[in-house]
Amino acid sequence: MDQQPVTGTKIKTGSINGYAKVNGLNMYYEIHGTGSPLVLIHGGGSTIQTTFGRVLHEFAKTHKVIAVEIQAHGHTADIDRPLSFQQDADDIAALLKYLRIDKASIFGFSNGASTALQFVIRHPDIANKIIIASTFYKKSGAPEWFWDMMSKPTFEGMPQPYKDAFLKINPDTNALHRMYERDVARMQSFPDIADEQMRAIKAPAFIIIGDKDVTTPEHAAKMHRLLANSRLAIIPGGHGDYIGELTAPHNSALIAATISMINEFLKEEITK
Repeated sequence: MDQQPVTGTKIKTGSINGYAKVNGLNMYYEIHGTGSPLVLIHGGGSTIQTTFGRVLHEFAKTHKVIAVEIQAHGHTADIDRPLSFQQDADDIAALLKYLRIDKASIFGFSNGASTALQFVIRHPDIANKIIIASTFYKKSGAPEWFWDMMSKPTFEGMPQPYKDAFLKINPDTNALHRMYERDVARMQSFPDIADEQMRAIKAPAFIIIGDKDVTTPEHAAKMHRLLANSRLAIIPGGHGDYIGELTAPHNSALIAATISMINEFLKEEITK
């Protein structure tokens, strides 16, 4: 069953937004376009727009895009429970049930890609295809400089565009600080995924990183070998350059090429 929900507010022609009560969380979502469902999961400290603002409507030309904001981020307020990739995955699964969508492809970027991995591990029956962009499944997949940075983070070091985007949605500076602290704590205690769990993933996967990303090319290649039904793209550029993430340079040719690759992957027939 893939049925447009009756709740939500129309935000433009063919698009709605709304909130769904899932696992005690009042989760914000937007739906754009029609076609096979594609869930977009933003990165840490981010919102739908800061991660996917330059590509969302391109994907909506051929898919029903369900873009979400996870606990403590953007329109979705924090609640008194731990923040984890596993919980985010369960919240998105509950959202799809609320929206009466039986199966969807999942596109996660950075922290959102860690959530996408947990989604396909915990909810394999409702995962169609997965796009794992700029993340690692073990702490060793990120270079030493990244963990050095995470060992002594400061709120002042958080990119200002992320702060501005959050405060535009929610002017509560305490909520912004809380979101930052939660994201930092989650990364400092990053949970490795066992190789056996990775090998058990059967859904077709597209792994994407930049060659100057927070994920090393060697680690991306290892993920590719573990995921039997996977593709791998290592694209020139840094973290999120290939989708025009808000803090990345706006390279329209690179973004267009990435959109084309992802659309081709999503169009491919799934073979058993």
